[in-house]
Amino acid sequence: MIWLIGNQGMLGKELSDVLSKNNIEFTGTDCEIDITSFQALEAFTHGKKIEWIINCAAYTAVDKAEDEIELCTLLNVQGPENIARIAKKTGASLIHISTDYVFDGTATSPYSETDTLNPTGIYGKTKAEGEEKIRSVLDNHIIIRTAWLYGKHGQNFVYTMLRLMKEKESLGVVGDQYGSPTWTGDLAEFIKRILVESEIQYGSYHFTNEDSCSWYEFALEIQDLGLKYDLLEKKIPIKNLTTSEYPTKAKRPAYSVLSKEKAKNTFSLIIPTWKESLENFIKEITNDK
Repeated sequence: MIWLIGNQGMLGKELSDVLSKNNIEFTGTDCEIDITSFQALEAFTHGKKIEWIINCAAYTAVDKAEDEIELCTLLNVQGPENIARIAKKTGASLIHISTDYVFDGTATSPYSETDTLNPTGIYGKTKAEGEEKIRSVLDNHIIIRTAWLYGKHGQNFVYTMLRLMKEKESLGVVGDQYGSPTWTGDLAEFIKRILVESEIQYGSYHFTNEDSCSWYEFALEIQDLGLKYDLLEKKIPIKNLTTSEYPTKAKRPAYSVLSKEKAKNTFSLIIPTWKESLENFIKEITNDK
């Protein structure tokens, strides 16, 4: 049995679609099973033979985390530790989703899995601590760090830009923060790939789409594709802002590009570029209209 935790989130719903499409049986849960309670996890797993647990549940409101430290810690530290403990008790392997925010964003070349963690905000700190809890409890784990995630099942940068481009006469988007936009469709396919592997190589992996850009460049591409596929009626000017012109409560990494070489070599992956995947996503939501 595969147990998908957080099946109602953006990635969880996408992964549910991919597993169902590939006739891979799984059980999905969300808030009805409290991951901060080991007893709740124990009660759910009682009598079940679980081979894999996939944890897509997390506290992800980066700015609110600066005020909601206790809740963020419960969901991002206590939750993963409990899940790792229940995986160990039941003999299951664990796939856990983490983030580029575990790094400080001061690098000038893509971060590898072995680079030193140095998160700057509460969200990143709790995600880093959650990773460490898993490593200390469970050998049979895979931690996947990803970044700049978007998909059809939840609020994200692409949907926000498309909405604002319809509503506004002009926009300003930060142009001095760099990363790799990642489509949940591609990440879900990578997770599926891990599940069907005959030999598992446990450890930490990075997965995003290939190439990198700024949020400003991402917004320009969204507008171009929105116009190409008739999701937008008119082109509006987009201003290239600096981080100082768009202050946020939590500090964002200036550079959060992740190296995918380990995942590509281990799983023989060919990862699409962010532009290719963004166009595939725009096509998908156009067809769904």
